Amino acid sequence: MNKTERMLAIVIELQRKGVLRAEDLAARFETSIRTIYRDIQALSEAGVPVAGAPGVGYSLMEGYFLPPVSFTAEEAVGLLIGTDFVKVRLDAEYGAKARSAQEKIEVILPGSVREESERIRSTLRLLHERGTRTHEHEKEILEPLRRAILQKRRVRFRYSKDAPAPEGYGQNERTVDPYGLVYSQGVWMLVAFCGLRQDIRHFRLSRMNKLVVQEDTFRILPGFHFPDYRPADNRNVIVRMLVDQTIADRVHESNTFYMESFEPGEGGWLAQFRVRQVEDILRWTLGWGAAVRVLEPESLRERVREEIENMLKHY
Repeated sequence: MNKTERMLAIVIELQRKGVLRAEDLAARFETSIRTIYRDIQALSEAGVPVAGAPGVGYSLMEGYFLPPVSFTAEEAVGLLIGTDFVKVRLDAEYGAKARSAQEKIEVILPGSVREESERIRSTLRLLHERGTRTHEHEKEILEPLRRAILQKRRVRFRYSKDAPAPEGYGQNERTVDPYGLVYSQGVWMLVAFCGLRQDIRHFRLSRMNKLVVQEDTFRILPGFHFPDYRPADNRNVIVRMLVDQTIADRVHESNTFYMESFEPGEGGWLAQFRVRQVEDILRWTLGWGAAVRVLEPESLRERVREEIENMLKHY
């Protein structure tokens, strides 16, 4: 990053965060504090109203805004692909906002940059195949949940614990304080304080029905900070399998959440998993047929045998 780029970036950082010390800016741009002092002086001489307070830091005078910045072709492509992702993964409201943002970005780009960004973008695709995009049911739930989280209002819904189920089948009612939404491995989950369990719980949106936003509000648990939240890992059951060489690549690329290691062994590849209960990986195991053999634990081997016997009754 040259001096001009760094000075522009400093102004953007001050606009975003309000007050920053020279030490903060030096760490952010990986340079010396002395260099930051010189950059601030150059900005002041150029007419940018930077105010400095000893022991506090630098800030921009109230009312000053940086004029619109230009994008490189690569930056424009990054933004446009981001809007494509939002349209596929989030609810209708954000989908509309993403389309609007996309149109505005394309309009402000200079002709040469727009042409180059279109050329680059034409070489990239986000495939929206079955199972890769957010289900419409999840999108319908996302919007009211987002609003409830921002307004700190409780929500009530019916929930199927073990697997997505038809509405009203095998579900129980939950009332929770919604803290935040997480998107992981193609799945949207709500992190919330559950009134029934009196603890933090995770709920898949695909398993929720009859969502109702309540009038009463809630307070977040003292000390809970959603951006820093990391759930306790209670996957204490070790599973080992032998994978046939012919499907080793596909098994490895499946990238299942539970897999811990995958390495060559005698007679195939050895895969190790860590799960909460053997049912977590039962269907995944059956899906590979005879090309995957469970070595341990015996409880999973028994469950596989039971399922095979039940299947034989249908054939």
